[in-house]
Amino acid sequence: MMMLATAITSCGGRQGNPADAPESLEAKQLLQGVWVDDDTEDVVFKIQGDSVFYADSTSVPSYFKVVGDTLYIGSTARYHIEKHTEHVLWFRGQNDELMKLNKDDDLKDDFQREDTKVLTLTSVLKRDTVVFWNNERYHLYIAINPTKYKVTRHTLNEDGLDVENVYYDNIIHLSIFRGDRQLFSKDFRKQQYQKRVPEQLLAQSVLNDLQYDKTDAKGFHLNASICVPGDASCYLVENVISFDGKQTTNLLEY
Repeated sequence: MMMLATAITSCGGRQGNPADAPESLEAKQLLQGVWVDDDTEDVVFKIQGDSVFYADSTSVPSYFKVVGDTLYIGSTARYHIEKHTEHVLWFRGQNDELMKLNKDDDLKDDFQREDTKVLTLTSVLKRDTVVFWNNERYHLYIAINPTKYKVTRHTLNEDGLDVENVYYDNIIHLSIFRGDRQLFSKDFRKQQYQKRVPEQLLAQSVLNDLQYDKTDAKGFHLNASICVPGDASCYLVENVISFDGKQTTNLLEY
């Protein structure tokens, strides 16, 4: 067996970002194959070429490299390697837990992974609401339309590894009628709430839902939720549509 220490050239004395140092191609070659957890014997990932393929179909395959005693995966994750031979890999996860993996050559050709699934957060796609106000009958139509616009979100999987999941954002259409007369019609996108939601959070969020709340003298109140997938972070923005079709917004909570 060849130890990783013999496969990596020391970078001592270099300046700048260690991640920019030349990678060890020999160490990369040693990592090729299917790696399983020592304790559970579950597949953690497969390394093929320049990519890490995770066992679950919701995590995006990521580029990897080895520089010094550090394993870099994707754009953000880095793991300190404690031990590496041809069939043994120990490294520290994001939570500093020591992960002990071994290479299973028997699974090399049997490892099958489906195409990466793009996730959606919304299950209800249409709502019809009838409202009576001042002896008038109003009809509100809400349609949630998943788009092909993708939002990426970094999370920790069950093995404590930083993985990237992809979600589809939504466009939500609202129409309001009084009888057969249309008072309001608009497609809602998360970008229109950039004055209410911080830019960094908005970039990681999806427009999750638009729900009717109440009607009063100001008009129809509907609450839009802008949420970070897989997180508790949500902004709730009130949309007030007046009886003459004008819209105002107000941040309710986050």
